[in-house]
Amino acid sequence: MSNKSTSSDARASAATETLQTPSPARKIYPIVKYGDAILEKPGAPVRKFDAELEQLVEDMFASMYAAQGVGLAAPQIGLSVRIAVVDVTAGKNPEAKIVLANPEIVHAEGEVREEEGCLSIPGFRGYVLRPQFVTIKAQNAKGEAFEIRGENLLARAFCHEIDHLNGILFLQHLGMLKRDLIKRKIKKLRKQGEW
Repeated sequence: MSNKSTSSDARASAATETLQTPSPARKIYPIVKYGDAILEKPGAPVRKFDAELEQLVEDMFASMYAAQGVGLAAPQIGLSVRIAVVDVTAGKNPEAKIVLANPEIVHAEGEVREEEGCLSIPGFRGYVLRPQFVTIKAQNAKGEAFEIRGENLLARAFCHEIDHLNGILFLQHLGMLKRDLIKRKIKKLRKQGEW
């Protein structure tokens, strides 16, 4: 039931809301699912750092949050380019947003086997061995180079998204039996029109 009263407080509140500067509308990209060839193709390096790229990055964050992910690579939205976004706080801390253009792992240490999933393979998870700590070098959305060290979930997210940019899916890190089981289930879902 809606409130149909028109008190002066309600009118003042409505006037205040209309005076606020609206944030730009964000495009929510559909997530490309396993089976699309773009997911298994290495992306091209980012060469042009401009307002269009910054808009893409913000749209990627919005798409990632809408899909309830902690990382999203451009191939997952149908773009074969080496850019990814990561936020292991799932939007709770704006300072945790990380843009990775042309990222490379420069150091890795330790090993941790943890359960992992992927927005492009919804509903399926598997245990993947990843480094516990990684240092990567990349560029931000303005083209400025930086290095960052991640551990545990952040290191896993960096590795997972860089894999996407190299045309590698987490399925390739699973044992043959688990990988084949997931592929058969996806094939069945595809036949039923549910994939």
